[in-house]
Amino acid sequence: MTEAERPHRAIRSYTLRQGRLTPAQQRAMDELFPRFGVPCGETPLDFATIFGRSAPRVLEIGFGNGDSLAAIAQAHPDIDYLGIEVHTPGVGHLLLRIEELALTNLRVMRDDAVEVLTRRIADASLDAVYLFFADPWPKKRHHKRRIVQEEFVQLLRRKLKIGGHFHMATDWEDYARHMLEVMNVAAGFRNTSPSGDYVPRPDYRPLTKFEQRGQRLGHGVWDLIFERID
Repeated sequence: MTEAERPHRAIRSYTLRQGRLTPAQQRAMDELFPRFGVPCGETPLDFATIFGRSAPRVLEIGFGNGDSLAAIAQAHPDIDYLGIEVHTPGVGHLLLRIEELALTNLRVMRDDAVEVLTRRIADASLDAVYLFFADPWPKKRHHKRRIVQEEFVQLLRRKLKIGGHFHMATDWEDYARHMLEVMNVAAGFRNTSPSGDYVPRPDYRPLTKFEQRGQRLGHGVWDLIFERID
C-alpha cells in the first residue's frame, strides 16, 4: 500500500490508557455502567430520554476521575450533565460517585468526545461545554494534538445554543495563551472577560486537590469562558 492509499487517521488529542481497574471500579463498569452509562453507538442522543426530563444540558470533555463533575452535578440538581472520558478507571470511579451520591442528573460515556460531538449530539442542544485541565501537550512538535483548535471550536459552536458557554481551565500558562489566541479569533464567540483574557474561577467549578496543591506551590490556573453569540 502506498502512502497515498493509506487510510487517513485523525490526530488524537489524547492518549488512550486502559489502566488497571480496582475491584470496585470493575464492579462499577459491570453493574453501574448499564444504569448510568451511555453506550457507544451511531444514533443521536436523546437527552430527554436519557435523563427523563427537559433541563439545561452541560457536557464535560475529559473529566478525569470525575470527582469535580460529581460535585458540580450534586450542587446543581436542576441541570443535566454528560461526562465523556476515555480512561476506564476514571469512568469507573465516577460511576461509583454517582451511586454514592444518588445523582440522577449525571450520565457517563467512555468514548472519543470529537466523535460523539460530530455524530451523536444535535446542533444547538448544549447550554455549556467544560474542558478542564486537558492534556497541554507541552512539546512544540505535539501542539497540533491540543484539542482547542479552530476546527474543534467551530464544532462546539454548532453544538452550543446561542448564549451557551465554552469554559476552559488549565494550569499550563502556555496552553492558556494558546487557547486564548484560538478563541479570540474564533467566529461566533465572545470572550466574557472584561479585560479580554481570563476570568476568575467561577463558584460552580470546584477547587480540585491537584489545584489546591498547585496553589500552595505557587502554580497558576487560568480560566477562560467564551459565549456563543451567533
